[in-house]
Amino acid sequence: MPRIMGLDVGDKTIGVALSDPLGWTAQGLKTVRRTGIKKDLQKLGEIIKEYDVKKIVVGLPKNMNGTIGPQCQKVLEFNERLGKRFGDIEIIQWDERLTTVAAERILIEADVGRKKRKEVIDKIAAVHILQGYLDRIGKQ
Repeated sequence: MPRIMGLDVGDKTIGVALSDPLGWTAQGLKTVRRTGIKKDLQKLGEIIKEYDVKKIVVGLPKNMNGTIGPQCQKVLEFNERLGKRFGDIEIIQWDERLTTVAAERILIEADVGRKKRKEVIDKIAAVHILQGYLDRIGKQ
């Protein structure tokens, strides 16, 4: 069954989450260390192929007032490249304000050390992005 992939795109890493086969829950898969747009897209392409991904939900880091700042612009440019590379896959931009904050709070409450938090926070943020989307489409 095709899956939905969630991405938390940062300057240094990309957090990756996948839906379960039924499309109900988001599960963290990995954190991809960024090495250049071509290699980043190649790594994502391997995941897309392995898990038969048919839709990608990308977190859009808008400012708190809803405007687009520099980081959001970078993600929009990334999405454009993603769309060109994987034209047959639907790409959805998802407002991700506060997902990293929520992910960090969860990790702190779970007593995860600072170093370990840094390693997994983007993956957890990707889970929040994807789960928000799954919850929204499940209610329609």
